Amino acid sequence: MRTRPTGGARRARRERRRADGLPGTIGLTALGAFVPGSGYLFAGRRFLGVLVLGVWLASIGVLVWYFGRGVSAALDLAFDPTLVRVAAAALGAVLLVWAFIVYTSYRLVRPRERSRAHTVIGHVLVVALVLVGAAPVLRAAQYALVTADGVEDVFPDNVRSGTTPDNVSKDNPWAGQDYVNVLLLGGDGGDDRTGVRTDTVILVSIDTATGRTIMFSLPRNMMYAEFPEDSPLHDLYPDGYQTGLGDPGFDMLNAIYGQVPAAHPGVLGDSDNEGADALKLAVEGSLGIPVNYYLMVNLKGFQTIVDAMGGITVNINEPVAINGNTDAGIPPTDYLDPGPDQHLDGFDALWFARGRYGSDDYARMDRQRCTIDAIIEAADPTTMLTRYVDIVNAGKEIVLTDIPRRIAPDFVELLLKVKEGKTRSVVFRSSDQFSSADPDFDYVRETVANALNPPPRPAGAPKVRRAENPVDVCAYNPVSDEVPEDAAASD
Repeated sequence: MRTRPTGGARRARRERRRADGLPGTIGLTALGAFVPGSGYLFAGRRFLGVLVLGVWLASIGVLVWYFGRGVSAALDLAFDPTLVRVAAAALGAVLLVWAFIVYTSYRLVRPRERSRAHTVIGHVLVVALVLVGAAPVLRAAQYALVTADGVEDVFPDNVRSGTTPDNVSKDNPWAGQDYVNVLLLGGDGGDDRTGVRTDTVILVSIDTATGRTIMFSLPRNMMYAEFPEDSPLHDLYPDGYQTGLGDPGFDMLNAIYGQVPAAHPGVLGDSDNEGADALKLAVEGSLGIPVNYYLMVNLKGFQTIVDAMGGITVNINEPVAINGNTDAGIPPTDYLDPGPDQHLDGFDALWFARGRYGSDDYARMDRQRCTIDAIIEAADPTTMLTRYVDIVNAGKEIVLTDIPRRIAPDFVELLLKVKEGKTRSVVFRSSDQFSSADPDFDYVRETVANALNPPPRPAGAPKVRRAENPVDVCAYNPVSDEVPEDAAASD
């Protein structure tokens, strides 16, 4: 008859399952860290080893299945703050369990007879191993919590607006439209101004299938902005936007954001941002195409975003003023030097985009388009990953939008197409056909329609460029490298 091993024999068997010396101990412990449960199996704790290893492999399988479905799966998770916080908490719990498994694996596989130095060195190396393994998990948890806060602060859950599209859902994010049109606004609330004025007004029209993008830039000082006929603002301003206050500055496009809500509060119904809704309608009526959403960046905080990204690179074709006021005769305090591939920090990028002293609105509009193009180029995966926390924290402080949270993942996927697609621009600058003081809106709307859907070109007819390529506009074509005399005299 076969007899069971005595207690002493069983103890001897366990002793044979221990590592031989410090190198073997550390090697088996490291294996147990990368393949949880393997240390238990070596030490003869088969049930625990199989259980831990099975759970580990199953978890990996679930993650591979979930994220293997594509970018959309990761984005759906990222834009659900509740799930993101649950994931962060789960990461913390998994980290604690993993650290326990690593340490107990070390305890099980180390020799029973060992020197004091062996024990001290072993513990130090195990702690170092746990810290190395914990670092990416803690960073991932940090990214998760920052993402949850950023999404909640920037993207509203329930948008109150009469200007956003109806019938929008996760399955139909663009409401059946071929293009989605987003109004980019740069809000400038200077000390010498009443309220916020939107000195940057660019409508970005994106083909939802291809990512093909056309940017329509309107001058901040455009007068008589028109509103859609079915808008209550058309009834208030049937001949175009004019306040009758006697100050032309209040009648410009950049004043609508602040002046309409002040003069007619509640005229557009329940709204999270009456100024943005009024300006969306003004651009829609003037350009003749729907304005679906807006995204506004406070220019005072713009430099924070650029600094968080590590700066942007642009070509500077002529000296660009820093500070200064042409009307008041106040000279700039400095200039950005011309040159190709100039790397700008946040402060310099802000003045590259907004500097107007000795220049005009149209040159500034060109630089603003180049700034947007440079930001798109700078937003590479490495930059977004290494500077993610700074970028999100900066963005949630200075960005306003009415893009609802439920379709924000679709916008991110669309922006990935934009980065790889073609971008063109149309600038309404002073010409024989256009004057910001008295715009011909029939010409404006025809130009927009032709840019979006170019009419067939007759055989043999020359090709007509209906939209500019920002690469051409933003290329290095130096105009001048001389600083104006007033700036030199002020130094």
